[in-house]
Amino acid sequence: MSETKHELQRSLGLIDATSIVAGSMIGSGIFIVTSAMARDVGSAAWLLVIWLVTGLLTMSAALSYGELAGMMPNAGGQFVYIQRAYGKLASFLYGWTVFTVIQTGVIAAVAVAFAKYSAVFFPVLDTELIKIGDGFVFTNKQVLAMFSIFLLTYINTRGVKTGKSIQLFFTSTKLIALFALIVFGLYVGLKTDVLSNNFANMWEASQTVINDDGTITVTKLAGVALLGAMGATIINSLFSSDAWNNVTFIAGEIKDPKKNIPRSLFLGTLIVTVIYILANVAYLALLPMQGTPDSGSVLGNGIMFANEDRVGTAAANMIIGNVGVFVMAGLIMVSTFGCNSGLILSGGRLFYAMAKDGLFFKQAGELNANDVPAKALWFQCFWASVLCISGKYGDLLTYATFASLLFYILTIYGIFILRKKEPNAQRPYKAFGYPIIPMLYILITTLICITLLIYQTTSTGLGLLIVALGIPVYYLFLSKKND
Repeated sequence: MSETKHELQRSLGLIDATSIVAGSMIGSGIFIVTSAMARDVGSAAWLLVIWLVTGLLTMSAALSYGELAGMMPNAGGQFVYIQRAYGKLASFLYGWTVFTVIQTGVIAAVAVAFAKYSAVFFPVLDTELIKIGDGFVFTNKQVLAMFSIFLLTYINTRGVKTGKSIQLFFTSTKLIALFALIVFGLYVGLKTDVLSNNFANMWEASQTVINDDGTITVTKLAGVALLGAMGATIINSLFSSDAWNNVTFIAGEIKDPKKNIPRSLFLGTLIVTVIYILANVAYLALLPMQGTPDSGSVLGNGIMFANEDRVGTAAANMIIGNVGVFVMAGLIMVSTFGCNSGLILSGGRLFYAMAKDGLFFKQAGELNANDVPAKALWFQCFWASVLCISGKYGDLLTYATFASLLFYILTIYGIFILRKKEPNAQRPYKAFGYPIIPMLYILITTLICITLLIYQTTSTGLGLLIVALGIPVYYLFLSKKND
């Protein structure tokens, strides 16, 4: 009796793929990062410009990736693209960085955000279990975060159809909820003069810093200083818009991937870009840009000093009063849980592709009875859970976002390399606006990376170090493969 041969099943359609793109992008960031960005630029107009630039960069990258996805509709996505353009070392460094910080770091951070907002309903989650000095605290929230990763991993090992159903439900729910926040936010906010006041001096930029002694320093920004501040703070909106490329990891399970992956990349990033910009307009209609941290009221704190940077919660409070805290906490729980569903579903496929290439643990290249790379998913689950325990996921995210940008640049430049190396290769879809749009993305993102190197040297330097640490690991896997 012959053994049943397991292989990836193409069971995901365009709606499923678009759901994964949008669902993986929308986590907790849109409800939080606007506060930090407001302190960094202090201008309603420049704030919206940053979100618009983020959306255009994300969409231009997604449209460029469409060409590569059409050429290589295989599991592993970006890992496969980089390997074909640059070779195995470069692709391994990408996969290594995704495993160590990009994918698992984001999964850990999103899981902790889920647990943090769950504590609004269940205060017992704030209970400390272990405390070592002032640097390490382990609470019930971290236990819940780890459990949520375990649960979603288990669900995704039951088959891609189960995973896609969960993903579609949570993505639909949070899109509807975000749409409601925008509609009701504008309905309530436009009855006041908050929006007009925020735009009264909309191009006057400033940076607001809270000093160690509690005093506040406000510095006017213009010219190079303004560009520097925008280049540094855009990492917040870029992080909130990241993970759109996850759909390329599961190319081996998408129907007609040469058409559906490019389409889903465009549709998913377009939907999220529009929602993010409108959400920020709603914030500006409900809350003053400026504020003081000790005002004692939601309106007095403004966007800049929303309690714990929870600008989404502050906006909900302005719409429906104190109950808004619970409504927003519930929305963020749904949003983060759904986000992690997509991240966990997709990430395992990348590590599966690496294992099949001899560049990851051999067991990760196996499929279970449900035609799912279950062991790759459990490897991902284990490391993401470790990052939850360590409490260092926030730092890892900063390193990961910078490293992620570097690999986006590398991948999109790969389009130029492959056009030259393989001019006759089948390209069902060609990069939109080639060569101008892809080159503009490369130039602008490179400038952002240079700005981050200048303004956040430690974090970005550690990001580069994590990438570099993959070089000896690559040769270790290579030596084992040749044994």
